[in-house]
Amino acid sequence: MKLKKFNFKSVNSTNDLAIRIIKNSKNQSGIVISEKQKKGRGQYGKKWVSYKGNLFVSVFFSTNKINLSLKQMTQINCFLIKKLLSFYYKGKIIVKQPNDLLINKKKISGILQETLTKSNQTFIIIGIGINLIKNPHMLNYPSTNLSELTNIKISKNDVISRLISIYEKFIPKFPKFNVININKI
Repeated sequence: MKLKKFNFKSVNSTNDLAIRIIKNSKNQSGIVISEKQKKGRGQYGKKWVSYKGNLFVSVFFSTNKINLSLKQMTQINCFLIKKLLSFYYKGKIIVKQPNDLLINKKKISGILQETLTKSNQTFIIIGIGINLIKNPHMLNYPSTNLSELTNIKISKNDVISRLISIYEKFIPKFPKFNVININKI
């Protein structure tokens, strides 16, 4: 499956834009990519701090042939992002339920999933934020970034290419996937 790319300089939220694309087009799948996100959202309406140079994308596709709960989809998506991060960072990456990824007890990535039904077809929108070069400094929730951890310059385009490759290979497997096999991703 090929994800159609939608590239933008600046958006309010990649998830909001993905929802608009689904509602106003016939696209069955895609990835919204933005250099800047002004009103990024996290879980429970929390704000996602979006520093320029970090990764803000939303992947979307139809889930009509997928028989998994949203919770199971969250688990799978967290492990797909963990797989992506492991290309760059060789240490331990922890999935903190329900949708954060941590390295050394510090948040490096968050995922926001939403669903939308259009003409009897259900879509999932997977908002992915990864701190590539800069991270917010919050008192109660320590965070980190990939550049700081690896001491190498991370190419955002390389990260996006790898992310697209992971999802293009995995989306066709979702309908047959059993969450018990999650460690085999």
